[in-house]
Amino acid sequence: MIGKILGNRYEITEKLGVGGMAEVYKARDSLLQRAVTVKVLRSEFSVDEEFVARFHREARAVASLSHPNIVNVYDVGQEGDVHYLVMEYVDGEDLKSVIKREGKLAPARAVAIARQVCDALEHAHYHKIIHRDVKPHNILITRSGQAKLADFGIARESTAATLVQTKTLVGSVHYISPEQARGDTADAQSDIYALGVVLYEMLTGTVPFNGGNPVSVALKHIQDEVPSLQERNPAVPHELEEIVHRAMAKIPADRFASAREMAVALSALKLDGDEGAVSPVTMVYEPVRSAGKRLGSGVVAAIIIAVIGLAVGGFFGLQSYMRVPEVVVPSVEGLLLADAQRELEDLGLRTSVSEEYSDAELGVVIRQDVAPGSRVKQNRVIFLTVSRGPEMIRVPDVTGWTLADARSHLRASGFEIGAETEVIDELARPGTVIRTDPGPNAVCAKGEKIRLFVSKAPDPELIVVPYLIGMEESLARTKLAEAGLLSAPQVTRKVSYDYPAGRVTAQDPAGGTEVEEGALVRLTVSEGPGPEARSVTVYNIMPNDGQTHTLRIVVQDAQGEREVYRGEHESGERVSRTVRYYGQAHISSYIDDNLVHEQTIE
Repeated sequence: MIGKILGNRYEITEKLGVGGMAEVYKARDSLLQRAVTVKVLRSEFSVDEEFVARFHREARAVASLSHPNIVNVYDVGQEGDVHYLVMEYVDGEDLKSVIKREGKLAPARAVAIARQVCDALEHAHYHKIIHRDVKPHNILITRSGQAKLADFGIARESTAATLVQTKTLVGSVHYISPEQARGDTADAQSDIYALGVVLYEMLTGTVPFNGGNPVSVALKHIQDEVPSLQERNPAVPHELEEIVHRAMAKIPADRFASAREMAVALSALKLDGDEGAVSPVTMVYEPVRSAGKRLGSGVVAAIIIAVIGLAVGGFFGLQSYMRVPEVVVPSVEGLLLADAQRELEDLGLRTSVSEEYSDAELGVVIRQDVAPGSRVKQNRVIFLTVSRGPEMIRVPDVTGWTLADARSHLRASGFEIGAETEVIDELARPGTVIRTDPGPNAVCAKGEKIRLFVSKAPDPELIVVPYLIGMEESLARTKLAEAGLLSAPQVTRKVSYDYPAGRVTAQDPAGGTEVEEGALVRLTVSEGPGPEARSVTVYNIMPNDGQTHTLRIVVQDAQGEREVYRGEHESGERVSRTVRYYGQAHISSYIDDNLVHEQTIE
């Protein structure tokens, strides 16, 4: 590819790296004379029409974003079988490399980077674009320290550390949200969770959850509590640890409602290393000195005459004002404007009217500036505020939004939140709004309550946990899989004198318990030595009917159920057999497959 020119414009000059689905190059834009980054889709993916269509569709969507903390997408194109994406060239390194080299970052520096990523996510989420793979590898740090978010789900790496489900890439496992790990669709709250993990890694130098394989790490995101930051880095203040824990809440509704809210929380922190507040600048003004000429005697005389005239006029005006009769101001609140004006004018008062929206009826006086019962001079102006009725606005369309985002948007639009009703809808993602009452674009009074109907998943089918005690571990796992349940990868092993080594001695939940499909069952397995072997003699008498009969003896003990004897015997024969057993045993004798005797031995 080196030296190749794409789109008659982008000359490939240097190879920067290789990802799971794309190769990354530095190129020269001959038209604008600037360096750019070019991502070229690898040839094995170019034959997948659905993937290529999604590549171009998402590239165009991300190209609509323009933000200083987002790596800009300039162009997307195709030349023969080569599909490529042209992006801003960032002179710096990714955050993962910074963490590997420096380890823990100072809290103030980590917070500064996280705030910039919050700004980037806020811009993307506002344009309905979800990143779905926020991680340090996708955060570039320029030489000046500016953070830029890259790779908005267009060309993701497909490695052992990436989980996928049908048609949906759910993100890198160390930064995956619990809902993505369960196979649900990622949303804005998933990006916030991943940013919380990134902030945790910046502050401690390590990711919060690690494991031997991707599945075990994903299970930790679903089940385990977030390890303490202060134990790994005592320099992290308690307030910052609370922010990380809130961003990484297991339930999306418990996280920050938006990236903006998280940014505000980070901005409120006072950390060592933060720049102090800028002191206000004091402006000093020199007094203005007039350099004009001195006034002449004629001008002075004219001024004196004018002042005397004003004084005399003012005296007679004051006398006239003092002789104006007083009236008592009535209460006109609640009256129609015309009635209120008539009542005030009859008393010799004047009015000035302004309007504002209110719950009162249109044209009704809702406020007067002079309190009723006050005594004022006639001709006094009384300021009246008249109702314009309730402000009418259109209900925004929040269909398909998460409940938290819908609430926030409706409140910002001037509405209150009414009843929230959960409705089973298999076509909608659980936790999203499927309709409102009143519906979108309905014209309603500001402050009216909007009822929300929220999708919920159908009630899960309950499964009875099989009884596994005494089974071989491999058989127990097979039984769980057949029942649609998961067996925990980690097994507790304990010394047992009741069960031989390798047998299940305890299970959680217990056998017979009803659980949801896919529930996790934890097993405890014996390390031995198990029970000692004992023996007992079992006696049976064959029927005296002149015929030959088949005798079977079955033992159920700590080693499970097994047939210990089968043989043919003559009519009336008395048969005795010594049976070995382990622990408590239940022994059953069958003649011609008919139960004839059973006993339990402690």
